[in-house]
Order: sequence, then C-alpha cells, then structure tokens
Amino acid sequence: MLVHNNASLQPFNTFGIAARARDLVIIESVQSLQEVLGSAWLAQQRANGRGVFVLGGGSNIVLSADVQAVVLKIEIGGCALVGETDKHWIVQAGAGVNWHDFVCWTVAQGWPGLENLALIPGVVGASPVQNIGAYGVELQDRFHALDAVDMYTGQTFSLNAGQCAFAYRDSVFKHPPAKALGQAGSGDAGGTPVARGAGLPHGLGMGLKGRAVITHVRFALPKAWRAELSYLDLQRQVEQTGNTQPSAQQVLDWVVAIRRAKLPDPKVIGNAGSFFKNPTVTEYQCADIIGREPNLVHYPLADGRIKLAAGWLIDACGWRGKTIGLAGVYDKQALVLVNKGSADKPVTGGEVMTLAKAIQTSVFERFGIMLEPEPEVV
Repeated sequence: MLVHNNASLQPFNTFGIAARARDLVIIESVQSLQEVLGSAWLAQQRANGRGVFVLGGGSNIVLSADVQAVVLKIEIGGCALVGETDKHWIVQAGAGVNWHDFVCWTVAQGWPGLENLALIPGVVGASPVQNIGAYGVELQDRFHALDAVDMYTGQTFSLNAGQCAFAYRDSVFKHPPAKALGQAGSGDAGGTPVARGAGLPHGLGMGLKGRAVITHVRFALPKAWRAELSYLDLQRQVEQTGNTQPSAQQVLDWVVAIRRAKLPDPKVIGNAGSFFKNPTVTEYQCADIIGREPNLVHYPLADGRIKLAAGWLIDACGWRGKTIGLAGVYDKQALVLVNKGSADKPVTGGEVMTLAKAIQTSVFERFGIMLEPEPEVV
C-alpha cells in the first residue's frame, strides 16, 4: 500500500480547484481496496477521528478546503461483455473507467443503449450514485446490477436496481445510514460510496453514503434497440438532417455536438457540469410563476408536478457571464459555474460557493424557489 502525503487534488477534480489531500491512496483493484480497508494503518487513522473520502473522476465535487480525510482514488478498470439474455446484452465496466469512453466502446461493439448519455464527465462508478441522465435516458433505464465493498468489513456485495433506490439524480448512495457506524467520508459524483453481504448491515436502513465503495457496474443494453429522440435538441437534429432513423453512432455524435455547443470542456475551462438541479414544483406554483414570468421554461412530469429549467431561472436573474472572484457563470449556459482562474492561480472552493449562494439568493427572492446544488461540497 502506497500512501501519498500532502498530495495535490487539482488534477483529480474537473473544476481545477487547488486543494490538497493529507493522505491519498490509489486503488486499482478490489483486492487493493480490501487491503487498504483492512490495514492497521487505516484503522489507526479512523481511531484518530479521520474519515475516508472516496474519489472517482472528480467531476461532481467542489473542494472547499484541503481534505483531511484519507482519500481513496478509485481507478479500477476493465470493460467486458459478461452475459446476455433474450432481450439484453449484459456489459460490465470497472468503477474507474471514464464514462464517455465506456459509452463510445459499447456503441462501437454493437451494444447500443447508452448513446444519449455520451460526454457526461466522470467515471462509471459514479453513474449509479447520481443516477446520471441526459436527452431522455437515465442510468436506471439501462442499469442491471453493481458490485461494491463494505468500507468497514471489506466484504463484497451486489445490488440490483430496486436496492439502489434510484430517483431523479438520486440513489441509496447519497443518503446516510439510518444508524451511523464510526466516521467515514462519502463518494463524489465522480466517485463512489458502501454496504455489505447480500443485503444491508442489520439496522442500518437503506442509506449507504459513507458505507459502500462501488467497484463494478453492469448494464442491460437492449437487443431490440430503438433511438430515443424525444428531446427537443435531438428532434431538431432529425429535422435538420432529414435522418428519421439514425444509428446509435449517429445519435451519439449528435449528443456530443449538442453538449459541446452548450457546455465547456473541463479540460479547457474548469467546471463541475450542471451546478444546480432542475427544481420541481406543483401546477399551482408553476401557474403562479407564469403569471409573472410568461416565458418560464417548464416541463410537465408524469406524476403531475412540473420541472423548471434551473438555467433559465438563473439567466432570468441576470447571472449569465457574471463573476465573483475567479468563479464565474458560463456565458453560454447559466447552469454551469466555471473556473476563471489559471493553473497558477485557480479558483478557490470558497469563491465557487460564494457565487453559488449568491445565485440561490437571487432565484429565491425572485421566484420563491431554492435551487439545490448537484455537486457534493467537500
């Protein structure tokens, strides 16, 4: 086990915040993970009151300060077809595999179904935590099962979709156990969180935040594939190209082009993707806002609620292109906060959160809605 002391986390978070880890351990296999979790060294760190923070792609976190918890950087790799049914290909990927690379690989292999989720930053292990979604498809629509390791016992276990309790940008991994066990950190949306055995430890309830490290994820990709084109941006692509029956590769290419036109590349401009969740309101609340703001962008949901476009709300409050310190609102998409600094002088986590709170205040004062951040603040 190699422990990196006072390690820079700037290369490991897509916002490019220059925080440091007191101790960093790279995890490349289930065995190495179990060795670390069962080590006398980690036991001593926990006895001294330190937690464990699980880091994946760093694409959905804001590092507000140096991390005092022990950081486990998950880099478990590998992609493979591990089974099939009459209706599905069952494909598995390691938690540390880059998500977009995995999507491209599945389509290239002739196993479509994930193409609408192309170019989402992060790693495979983070995808169930956040229940990522885009352009009419959510991870839960293609999820089969996952494997994880208990952060306290080192035991492996598996969960199916029902046990993951997926909801909009939510899962069992984002909620703490009903009964706390010691101190542990949590995973990021570019990372992963933990449980045990065939089910949860007795008395913990359904929360797994700070208890489980996801190691592998399996997806059920449909053999009877049909392009999902319900989203307006994709419908426009159909109209512009005249291609009413695009291949999975064509849909993937469209999604990549759409995302690149709207969202900054983290390799060029540091960011954590969409910073706020799209809020949901009742029909009455929506009608009340429309009475004052006729151009409100909103989408009816199956359960009768209305989803509002957080980016539109932020834009309406005049935040597009504005900055606080070295934290800014992206000039092409108000839903994205960006690093306006440089490699030598990057944005701080404090500047990012000051900007985020100022936006929340503006939106609440104008619309009566408190926006909820998507990234985890560490």
